Amino acid sequence: MNNYSWLQQKIHQLALSSKFMREAAFDFETYLTSTEQPTNNHVFVSGLARSGTTILLNALHESSEFASLSYRDMPFVLAPNLWAKLSFNKKNNNSFERAHGDGIRVSAESPEAFEEVFWMTFDEYDIDTEETFKRYVHFINNRYQRNRYLSKNNQNIKRLKLISKIFPNSKILIPFRNPIQTAYSLLFQHQRFIELSKKDTFISDYMKLIGHSEFGPNYVPIYNKNLRFIDDLSVNHWLEQWYLNYRNCLETYKNTDNIYFICYEQLCYSKEYWIDLLQILDIKETYDFKFKESHKDISIQVDHDISTKGLSLYSELLHYHFKN
Repeated sequence: MNNYSWLQQKIHQLALSSKFMREAAFDFETYLTSTEQPTNNHVFVSGLARSGTTILLNALHESSEFASLSYRDMPFVLAPNLWAKLSFNKKNNNSFERAHGDGIRVSAESPEAFEEVFWMTFDEYDIDTEETFKRYVHFINNRYQRNRYLSKNNQNIKRLKLISKIFPNSKILIPFRNPIQTAYSLLFQHQRFIELSKKDTFISDYMKLIGHSEFGPNYVPIYNKNLRFIDDLSVNHWLEQWYLNYRNCLETYKNTDNIYFICYEQLCYSKEYWIDLLQILDIKETYDFKFKESHKDISIQVDHDISTKGLSLYSELLHYHFKN
């Protein structure tokens, strides 16, 4: 986002800020793209931000079995085939570190979480949206000539039942990470993006345009009922968010056949854990991926009660090694 020229910024705002423009782009895409019946064996990655969702997305995308939205599809992410015809962009693998400052490098070809633009445009409670989403997934598969769709959208943690209903044969992965590490990382990114947006207002605009409200200037808590820790500049707020979201996921989905809890630390430590995941996802050929754990020595004080609850829940989630 901090590499966009003035003209690119204006094009992004034109394409994404208006619901009418987003719907118009989707309508044009509908006319352009055949309406074949979409396949069903897709993979959806959704958990709290800073839980390894991006690295898991990148790892699975390397299998070459999946279509996924990429930076190249911006800003017309609701019309990927139309934009591919109009943009004439050559393949560009030149990479740069993303704005998070976390060492993850991206290029125009990198998969990314732009699916939330769809849910900002179409009402998920409208019965027609189910078929519309199937069509949208087909657009992306058609764009990249793949039969399976790979999504990373942390906001989908609020609509996992709907995703399962639309694609009952899909597999949904809920990555989780040590709650103290996650909370500290979320607080750090929250503060970082608030400060960055003060220097460059387009950062805030960009995050709003793509529906990125997990942290930063447009932050909206995913779980906002009966919070003890309201101050989002306190690590306890983020620790409570971790506990409430994953407790809700475990209570709601632990017996759901197509939903799996994936431990970030296990991915980093165990090659067998990764191979098991590939098999569960019906990925034909196994391959290695270098997961590197991000672990900080944290001296910041946390509330004893919420940290104890979080660590206890983390231990409970560890028992769900690919179990439902």
